[in-house]
Amino acid sequence: MVIMGVDPGSVVTGYGLIQEENAGWRAIQYGCIRTRGARAFPEKLEMIYSGLMKVISEHHPDVVVVERGFSGKNLRTALVMGQVLGVSLLVASRASLPVLEYSPREVKLAVTGFGSASKEQVQYMIEQLLKIEEASVAVDASDALAVALCHANRLSIPKE
Repeated sequence: MVIMGVDPGSVVTGYGLIQEENAGWRAIQYGCIRTRGARAFPEKLEMIYSGLMKVISEHHPDVVVVERGFSGKNLRTALVMGQVLGVSLLVASRASLPVLEYSPREVKLAVTGFGSASKEQVQYMIEQLLKIEEASVAVDASDALAVALCHANRLSIPKE
């Protein structure tokens, strides 16, 4: 099984794919879609859509899991993040893939054991759990891998 995690962001959207291997999981691809060069917000959304569709067409995941937006006090930020989340969900739907959402707290708890962990703590744990030996995984990509690993952990919990 291949799980694709997505960490939606209007400037940087992280993605990460993990695959079941022997008794664990390994990262097979991860990276970031950067939209800084876009002139308008709809162009950013198109860049995110195209980038995520390309990853799906190259790696054929079985499921897409997305980190659900945060509930902040800034209404404009919440609206922007909601639109980026919507594009992420649309990508999975257009590819006819099942899609699930997890809150940031659920993801942090699944990966670090602490629901209020910092991005750096999540990044460190992802590198350890998935045995990534390169210098450092970008924070947005490690967040996407964390979302994927959160779902993988849910799959391995025995059902009563």
